Amino acid sequence: MTPAQIHRHTRLSIFMHWFNAGFWIFLLLTGLGLIQNNDLQPFTSWPMILRNIFGGGANLLLAHEIAGITWAGGFLLYGIIRLKSDVIPFIREIFTVNIPRDFLWLITKGIQMTLGYKMLGVIAEKFGFSPKIPDQGFYNVGQKIFAIPAVFGGMVIAASGIIMSLSQTGIASTWLVQWAILIHFVTVGLVFAGLLIHVFMASIAAGEQPAFISMFTGTVPENYARHHHKLWLDEVKKS
Repeated sequence: MTPAQIHRHTRLSIFMHWFNAGFWIFLLLTGLGLIQNNDLQPFTSWPMILRNIFGGGANLLLAHEIAGITWAGGFLLYGIIRLKSDVIPFIREIFTVNIPRDFLWLITKGIQMTLGYKMLGVIAEKFGFSPKIPDQGFYNVGQKIFAIPAVFGGMVIAASGIIMSLSQTGIASTWLVQWAILIHFVTVGLVFAGLLIHVFMASIAAGEQPAFISMFTGTVPENYARHHHKLWLDEVKKS
């Protein structure tokens, strides 16, 4: 029998998820192609490969800038259109923290993922805490820890990218552009590191595949929701 499904994502939120993923891949690849400093370039031949594909560095930069504007503009438009229905609830959710519960979740979930449920039980008994992983809402605390810096990081990436683009017009001063380049580079690296963990947790980690599938279907099995997001499921059941 097919397990009961719980609606979790709207079509628009699914579209925005893959919109973000697609543009991140393109912007990351083209951004790496724009780095000509060999001390910072992890792939020494990549800039030349992309310049050959795009017909020169100027075209590569233009493609990167157009993609960046489209990415930032898409999220700005989404934020305006879905401010009350999606954005405000999202911000409220990721900043809602129950310190005792969420701290215990980080400990128990971390032990469970690295050592397994059996060792979690052994360690919990030895140190006198419950081996039960605390219930979570729509997002677990791990997702919140990633979401908050990702949101602010995205804003910083967009803002610094705009400043860098203005360097071609002479509007932005040299020192400001130099700082923007550094901030842009570092922020992209930090957010990308978080994205790698996000991808692993959502698609590769044991038991998390329903979350990945839900980004296509919009639904998750009820038993998955009960196990991973019980507080959210309880709210859904009440409504």
